[in-house]
Amino acid sequence: MTESASPYLSAARVTVLGVYPGDPPFRIVEIDGEFVSTARSMTDVILTAAAAGITIHDLDDPGEVRWVGGGRFHWSRP
Repeated sequence: MTESASPYLSAARVTVLGVYPGDPPFRIVEIDGEFVSTARSMTDVILTAAAAGITIHDLDDPGEVRWVGGGRFHWSRP
């Protein structure tokens, strides 16, 4: 049996995971499923992607960036 991609998960190469505690809090950035770096802002996400040769045109496009555990404005723990 072959597995097909879920229609509910984007095919984005860049994934930003939920907020982790720290001073300041941070989020983990994965590219193609591999840990690449941590980010403390949207700018860090863009720079990390650019360093990997990926240009992000729209942070709200789920085909470009998949946000897990909060959107692009979510950078602190409740």
